[in-house]
Amino acid sequence: MEKVNVNGVQLAYERRGQGTPLVLLHGFPLDHHLWDEIVPFLEDTFDVILPDLRGFGESTTVDSAYDMDDYASDIAGLLDALGIRQAAVVGHSMGGYVALAFARLYPDRVRGLGLVSSQVLADPPERKEGRYKSAADVAENGIGSVVEAMAPKFTSNEELQSVARASMEKQQPAAYIGALKAMAERADSTALLSSFQFPVVLIHGDADSLIPIDRAREVKAALPQAHLVEISSAGHIPMLESKEKTAEALKHLA
Repeated sequence: MEKVNVNGVQLAYERRGQGTPLVLLHGFPLDHHLWDEIVPFLEDTFDVILPDLRGFGESTTVDSAYDMDDYASDIAGLLDALGIRQAAVVGHSMGGYVALAFARLYPDRVRGLGLVSSQVLADPPERKEGRYKSAADVAENGIGSVVEAMAPKFTSNEELQSVARASMEKQQPAAYIGALKAMAERADSTALLSSFQFPVVLIHGDADSLIPIDRAREVKAALPQAHLVEISSAGHIPMLESKEKTAEALKHLA
């Protein structure tokens, strides 16, 4: 992987294909390999940029607290380093929160936005409290309990659960802790939707047990011009459960 220095971290990334710049942001607690299975369907259309968010994969992190704006600033710094002024930005789950922060901070740099198994709402108080408890548990006991709790929620497909579990087990505790706190403190992005002047793609499985498909339908209702693709029987990782449908949907951002 290539690496760039930005905001005090070394941000690792891969770059494949040619065409419209497309940044694919992975969810929590994974890394850029989440997208590996669909890149072959995209690289004839897009210049695909696959970063590891700070702390995850091969990217480093910082000791101080950070938030979604910091993740978004990292991506802006990466695009600067690559000489890319404008890109389509797609985020899965937590990566969607980063994509929304990027769209708020750098609207003129967004050519299109994609939310995959994500949402625009902030955490309700009980969810926020749960994230802080999980962060404390990881700090004291390691990542094991979070991995075991999350793996079955990604998908009902046991083989893909194993893939997700293997990826989660590779990540560093500091990445979990930083991300959990950042997610807990993220802003509600509902009001942001009305400002979008670029194409928006929503991809969601109707069997997602982590973020219900109703969250995507609510965005579609607030933003009628958005392209919503509902994937039957898919859970939280449609890029693995329904590769071709997910890739075809993303091509609306070309």
